[in-house]
Amino acid sequence: MGKIIKISGPLIVADGMRDVKMYDVVKVSDLGLIGEVIELRGDKASIQVYEETSMLGTGEPVVSTEQPLSVELGPGLIGGIYDGIQRPLESLKALSGDRIDRGVSATALDHDKKWEFTPVLKKGDEVTTGDCLGTVQENEVITHRVMVPYGVKGKIEKISTGKFTIDQTVAVITDGKNKHNVCMLQRWPVRRGRPYAEKLPPVEPLITGQRVVDTLFPIARGGVAGPFGSGKTVLQHALAKWSDADIIVYVGCGERGNEMTDVLNEFPELIDPKTGQPLMKRTVLIANTSDMPVAAREASIYTGITIAEYYRDMGYSVAIMADSTSRWAEALREMSGRLQEMPGEEGYPAYLSSRLAEFYERAGSVRLLGSKNLVGSVTAIGAVSPPGGDMSEPVSQATLRIVKVYWGLSSALAYKRHFPAIDWLVSYSLYSDRLAEWFSRNVDGQFNAYRMEISKLLQEEARLDEIVRLVGMDALSPRDKLTMEAAKSVREDYLHQNSFHEVDTYTSLDKQFKMLKLIVDFYNQANRALDRGVDVDGILAVPCREQIGRAKYVKEENIAELDKLHDEMIRQLAEIKKGDE
Repeated sequence: MGKIIKISGPLIVADGMRDVKMYDVVKVSDLGLIGEVIELRGDKASIQVYEETSMLGTGEPVVSTEQPLSVELGPGLIGGIYDGIQRPLESLKALSGDRIDRGVSATALDHDKKWEFTPVLKKGDEVTTGDCLGTVQENEVITHRVMVPYGVKGKIEKISTGKFTIDQTVAVITDGKNKHNVCMLQRWPVRRGRPYAEKLPPVEPLITGQRVVDTLFPIARGGVAGPFGSGKTVLQHALAKWSDADIIVYVGCGERGNEMTDVLNEFPELIDPKTGQPLMKRTVLIANTSDMPVAAREASIYTGITIAEYYRDMGYSVAIMADSTSRWAEALREMSGRLQEMPGEEGYPAYLSSRLAEFYERAGSVRLLGSKNLVGSVTAIGAVSPPGGDMSEPVSQATLRIVKVYWGLSSALAYKRHFPAIDWLVSYSLYSDRLAEWFSRNVDGQFNAYRMEISKLLQEEARLDEIVRLVGMDALSPRDKLTMEAAKSVREDYLHQNSFHEVDTYTSLDKQFKMLKLIVDFYNQANRALDRGVDVDGILAVPCREQIGRAKYVKEENIAELDKLHDEMIRQLAEIKKGDE
């Protein structure tokens, strides 16, 4: 036990703490406020407190729990809504109302609820860390796999079936010397990555249903990406709703409360296209909004990635949305300043880059521990909010050195109501070449060629746009006019999506390819018509153009109609006559 000798906002200094360790959790004052040791100097400990510190005074007690900040992992996580240190917000509301009282605590998981445990192994089987002992049906969508905890291996001496709480023993494993009682509950320190056997190269995309992402700037399953700038939260909401990850962990880190409210209101109502069930049944929410204690903001990212790794270890594909890492970095800067550390660029701590790298490096597609050689993945998508759109600021630059996909969001596109507002001229994906083989094998052999074709069209449009602004469209040649019209079709008919339209909000890869084929083949056939001497205005007036623009609203079950439209387009362009005929 120590005593408070200094209070500086969320930072408290206590003496008499010689026996504590870095990152130990402590209870501050008689209120029992939760804190974490972040610096040790002799017998003095600097503690970041995850709750409001007003009305505290010097001399009040500080007691160490002798445990690092950890999360509870087990059945019941899915559909949960937690704060940055995994306190269940619904339970806290029942205890203290709409405003969380200081010192209020509740267990993250329900320790009284009984779950139906079904063993998949039997007595006498040899097991090792990571092996699945049995399953619990967490809901209609997610089967929770109860695994052998880290550091445990041996022979199953006893395994039970039936209903148990998460604290009750479901299996006994002996290694000849010791017996290990295994229950459904695990605890894991949030700042330590969960172990795995091998990290694998990314070879498969995370399908998002957003055409500009899947076609032009894909992210690999187990990869890392970052939307930067205006509209990042809306894009992350869309990715959380429609990506084909098995589990979504959404971390609202220092963002507006109304944005988290949108998620809470929408997800139970939205139906997952994969399962037909509400999206909330495969989602975990971590809410640490801008009005919550700044210190807990720093912990929320680690809480989220640890939960993501836990489901990864079951063999699931998990996507974690961190919104935003800029607010997380601001929390680092505030705590660093209160510790009187030497500031780096723009006041951020010198270790900003390494902390960001630690977070993103916990993503990846990995071969798991255990005898089955299963594969699981964590895909990390961290939003960045450059102040005033300044991409040279430290958080943006440090993130760009780490992430492999840069979605540069344009405020000009956002003001035009172009969603997703991803600027195709500045964004990039370093996974495109690696994923090309997968798209050729699983979508169509021509998919990558068409993708390159529309990229060239958009680049050519940017070049011609400079001329148009100087001398007008009439100065362009017929072929350049056709290029401008084709690029406009790419932008408005393909890249633009209406997230509020029940059909256009999500597009499968098959439909994406058929839409691409319509636009690119129209452009190629139109160029051939120009070669025959056909007037460009006659080409642009063919009836099929309007139907190509409406192709995005064709339902998934009716996408065969796009093949018929393609044949009709070829016929119309082939039959068009020269102006003097």
